[in-house]
Amino acid sequence: MKNYAVGSRNRNWTKIWAILFLILILVFGIAIYEVRKSYYENLKPASASQRNILLTIPRGSTVKEIGSKLHEQGLIRASWAFEWYVRNHDLRDKLQAGTYSLRSNQNVQDIINILTHGKVATDLITILPGQRLDQIRDALINNAGYSAESVDKALEPSQYDDIPALSDKPKGANLEGYLYPESFQRTADTKPETIIRASLAEMQKQLTPEIRNAFIKQGLTVHEGVILASIVEQEVSNPKDKPTVAEVFLLRRKTGMQLGSDVTAFYGALKAGNQPTVAFDSPYNTRIYTGLPPGPISNVSKTSLSAIANPTETDYLFFVAGDDGKTYFSHTLAEHDALTAQHCKVLCK
Repeated sequence: MKNYAVGSRNRNWTKIWAILFLILILVFGIAIYEVRKSYYENLKPASASQRNILLTIPRGSTVKEIGSKLHEQGLIRASWAFEWYVRNHDLRDKLQAGTYSLRSNQNVQDIINILTHGKVATDLITILPGQRLDQIRDALINNAGYSAESVDKALEPSQYDDIPALSDKPKGANLEGYLYPESFQRTADTKPETIIRASLAEMQKQLTPEIRNAFIKQGLTVHEGVILASIVEQEVSNPKDKPTVAEVFLLRRKTGMQLGSDVTAFYGALKAGNQPTVAFDSPYNTRIYTGLPPGPISNVSKTSLSAIANPTETDYLFFVAGDDGKTYFSHTLAEHDALTAQHCKVLCK
């Protein structure tokens, strides 16, 4: 009888565990079903509205940042569903910068199709952040359809002497660094000079008296502030890192160190018609020459101008942009080399 009772109890526990296991599977299955149901629901159009919304995707935007922008504008139901779709279909590297005309009655797949094929709004001309003057020229010719002759004429700086943004630019220097990134409306009659003038006027809005005075307090002319802002623009994309990167360059300049910026070396090589390399000897190569390069190396965004005007209080002298998108700061060359070896195995090649 004793053995029978023990066997009975064992069978009862086996049944209980089997029931619990089945319940667990059922709960897990329901959870998966609900998640998948929610996912597919959130891929549907956010609304029935046919109103066009212009959305600009800056260069270097992450999938999360793009999803947040779309959600904030009411173009998608949930940013996480957008991120899942991009990841599940391996589309992360196919999303393109630009200004797009989108509607909330489009589903996520339709919106992503537009973003991955670069179907930018045709009634707008967009100058993207971090673009060199030659890149802007190519975009005006190849994307906007202007002739090379008309664009070259529009980029002649002497015709814009009345715009205060250029008052500190050295005579004879081109417009590198001063064409502010923004989207501009166009019609069939819009000339490229109109776009350039509008961009320069926008740059003037960003060079506020506060920004100008802050540059002077840093021991910089306005033009030197634009030069440093362009370097920061190229070095890092995360706005939170820019003030600290700005302080690194300002400290190096004050102490007589070389800026040591790879992107200035790349610019000098590209300007001379060569492949970008840190070894190319040009006046722009701050790994070879001390001081600022002769001029800006790209246009600048508001966050880069602000970073030079209001740098973080720090004593870092080195930084490296890691493969994970993070910026790692250090005080000594030994620390910098260690962080580079640990976090920059792909980009630093």
